[in-house]
Amino acid sequence: MNSLATLLLLCIGIASSIGLRVYRYRQIIDHETKSSPLSLAIQEIVAVSGGVYLSLVMLTSFLKLDIPERISLSTIAIDPLALTAICLAMIQPLFFKFIK
Repeated sequence: MNSLATLLLLCIGIASSIGLRVYRYRQIIDHETKSSPLSLAIQEIVAVSGGVYLSLVMLTSFLKLDIPERISLSTIAIDPLALTAICLAMIQPLFFKFIK
């Protein structure tokens, strides 16, 4: 039950992050382009989380940190670096919103 709640919380966080990105792109995009704000938001969250993940992998490799490969939450096994990267990518639009 705990893993289901964690998975649901992660999905809600990703959806709200994409929603904030779509809102931002709707304000800055002109109407003549063919890219939709949703596709740009999904592309951005994947790019940001991928970049953060690669940076975390290189950092842990450089510092020779011993991080477990998987963390088990009941029936779900999650890579801790990937979870950290997606969580940081989810909260990034909040920083942009608070800065403005």
